[in-house]
Amino acid sequence: MDARQLEEKLRAAGYRLTPARRAVIQALGEAGRELAPREVLAAARARCPGLGRATVYRTLRLLAQLGLALPLPAPGGIRYRLLAGDLHRLVCRGCGAQLPLDLCPARGLTARLAERSGYLIAGHVLEFYGLCPDCQRRLSCVE
Repeated sequence: MDARQLEEKLRAAGYRLTPARRAVIQALGEAGRELAPREVLAAARARCPGLGRATVYRTLRLLAQLGLALPLPAPGGIRYRLLAGDLHRLVCRGCGAQLPLDLCPARGLTARLAERSGYLIAGHVLEFYGLCPDCQRRLSCVE
């Protein structure tokens, strides 16, 4: 989703794309990975030097409420990413490594859920959590 699409979605929901919001969105969009709020703040301050921590948290919360950003549990706390479609992956609870999944068993389920519930489903997240092979080896060395 590009900045213009995000701006349109914000406006449709009754919000403006302020310089602070634009800086947060750009920080998330350019990262290419999930960011912790403190990382968003550091990256966004390069564009908007007076940006405060509370503004970043409010913006992240707003983007998540509008379905534009996805809060994801990760080792050390919640991380955020812009939502540009469905997300399918394996996530290591030990080191945070991620492995994208090429297949999605929920594809047919999405249509059935939309039909049964009346929801207009915009996307979905399918994540499996566990330990990657490296963390499993490290853990077996400890015991």
